[in-house]
Amino acid sequence: MSENRPDRRLFGKAAIVTGAAQGIGLAIVKRFIDEGAGVVAFDVPGSPLHDAERYAEEAGARCVLFEGDVANEDDWIKVVETALRSFDRIDVLVNNAGIGGSAGVALTDYPTDVFDHVMAVNVRGVFLGLKHCGKVMKHQRSGDIVNISSISGFGGKGRVFAYTASKHAVNGMTKNAGAELARYGVRVNAVCPSPTDTEMMATAERIVSDDPVQARAAFVSNNPMGRYADPAEVASVVTFLVSGDASFVNAALVPVDGGLLA
Repeated sequence: MSENRPDRRLFGKAAIVTGAAQGIGLAIVKRFIDEGAGVVAFDVPGSPLHDAERYAEEAGARCVLFEGDVANEDDWIKVVETALRSFDRIDVLVNNAGIGGSAGVALTDYPTDVFDHVMAVNVRGVFLGLKHCGKVMKHQRSGDIVNISSISGFGGKGRVFAYTASKHAVNGMTKNAGAELARYGVRVNAVCPSPTDTEMMATAERIVSDDPVQARAAFVSNNPMGRYADPAEVASVVTFLVSGDASFVNAALVPVDGGLLA
């Protein structure tokens, strides 16, 4: 790990981050490395995980790459084994991997196969992470988990039916897991961003309009701060939640939304 500085908030900790190749996941990996953690960066085969690897190398830190599917239980068993073999423990899990599914489609027209795929990644993937990393953390009697949810988990507006359903499920799992695991020294929280400047939002812009610039302007006009969140801003909140600074924050759903829900 880069610089032997125990003053950093995650010094000596080992983390698994899913969806780690880009967007919010990559921002979290970078921030964790900056704060002294070793990281297992987990994403689907063919993802540009080399960006996380390069950042770690330049920082003199350790980042282990793992390619797999968060909806596949065997891959969760393998990534947990990889983390334990690499770091001897798992202190932090960030369930960040997620997909948007179809946008702008009415409920009555929503493709069933797309719904199933969104639920597999966004819900089953989070459940499996909680299950398998939670088991390790219970044994350790310590650990911190953050699920990346969305402001869509608080309401029902917008034609993103499966995505909205999945994020409501993530919020429910966060509360249930936080209440159950607290007695073992494990905290579980969720971060709920508003639209963030990632490839997922760029895709949504292209789907809803032939003019992505106009689509972005429409999205940001709804936010009191008049812009998207930056992935690094979300990563900062995640870092706080898995640090000792948030030691009594548990089962919380934390909006990072510029006041959109106000």
